[in-house]
Amino acid sequence: MWLNNILETIGDTPLIKLNKITKHLPCTVLAKVEYFNPGNSIKDRMALKMLEVAEQEGKIKPGGTIIEGTSGNTGMGLALAACVKGYKCIFTTTDKQSKEKADILKAVGAEVIVCPTNVEPEDPRSYYSVSKRLATEVPNSWYVNQYDNLANRLAHYEQTGPEIWEQTEGKVTHLVVATGTGGTIVGTGKYLKEKNPKIKVWAIDSYGSLLKKYFDTGELDHKEVYPYISEGFGEDFVPENYDMSVIDAFTKVTDKEGAIMARRIAKEEGMFCGYSAGSCLQGLLQLKDQLKKDDVVVLIFHDHGSRYEGKVYNDQWMMERGFLEVKTFKDLISGRGTQKLVTITSSQTVMEAINLMKKYDIENIPVIDNDNNVGSISESGLFNKILNNAEIKNDTIASVMEKNYPEVAFNTPVERLSSFINKENGAVLSKDDTGSYHIVTKYDIIQSLAK
Repeated sequence: MWLNNILETIGDTPLIKLNKITKHLPCTVLAKVEYFNPGNSIKDRMALKMLEVAEQEGKIKPGGTIIEGTSGNTGMGLALAACVKGYKCIFTTTDKQSKEKADILKAVGAEVIVCPTNVEPEDPRSYYSVSKRLATEVPNSWYVNQYDNLANRLAHYEQTGPEIWEQTEGKVTHLVVATGTGGTIVGTGKYLKEKNPKIKVWAIDSYGSLLKKYFDTGELDHKEVYPYISEGFGEDFVPENYDMSVIDAFTKVTDKEGAIMARRIAKEEGMFCGYSAGSCLQGLLQLKDQLKKDDVVVLIFHDHGSRYEGKVYNDQWMMERGFLEVKTFKDLISGRGTQKLVTITSSQTVMEAINLMKKYDIENIPVIDNDNNVGSISESGLFNKILNNAEIKNDTIASVMEKNYPEVAFNTPVERLSSFINKENGAVLSKDDTGSYHIVTKYDIIQSLAK
């Protein structure tokens, strides 16, 4: 058996039970894992549907150009369809989106134009405005407009909703979606509610988005809008794909909570998902008091974690934003107060080094000449040398010193420090803002990790 092209693999994604993170909940929690689509996201579904409808309506002709503003995933779905059907693609995106998303779009033949995030949608520099302008300038082009193109939600009414209904044998009681354009939540939710009006549809929004406020009050309050880091959901306007009557509740999730939960899903459930999956599950946990024993909850996990390797799954990126609370070199030495690092120079004697080790009960001494880290002395190294020749006690350190300890940045995570420690090297050095040296030994790291 074979398929005629890659587009025939879209859909029929698995529904997978969550077991660890949700074990304290009274109900069954299932994830509709959409990264099994060929473009690694749920957007493949609506991208193909929108293109097929445009072809039927004569909005795009053979050899034409597809133009869209996209956070990356819709662009990927459109690009795959364009490859098979013979179209060109030009996509605009924002500078807050991960570099991986833009690189992937380029890899499948799309032209990508990066626009500023922190501007109003009507601003001529916004990725909405630039895509609209290009559609008027490029001959034989079609502006997709996923936000207001109702074929977006139609795709989920025809595909995602029926799949969930069949996979749960009609037992689904809740649908939870981190929502952006509105297509997934409205299309899927509408189908499911037609099957069973008692099904609850919960929307997850981001702080910095106005969707929840609009749902709660009907007011388009632009004071709600400010830059946020979460990707793939939340909006600074209300797309036409929304039918708020389909949605029963909204809750907001912080950038930090969504990112941390995405990492937990990967580590604890074995699903390497995108940012919005973490936000979706975090949102469910915020609404957990409304769940009962026999409930069957379906979460939409939109895309794959590979889109976020440089962000959510990058420790440095997480630390820079205060999302990852990890111990660093600085934390390990913070309790030492003003205690000065014990060092020795290469011109001093071995006996002086032995006396320092005895006095301060230490095993590792850096050799520092004129503020330069030139070597090291270790208790184990001296022990072996003295066993072979007791007379070296009067020799200079230069004649017996070992290689210098590695130097690292002051904010290096503890987990990274451990990679520098081995049988031959028992410590690492770092300089603080004043230029003073500090040392962390293997015992410091062991004690830190044991806490």
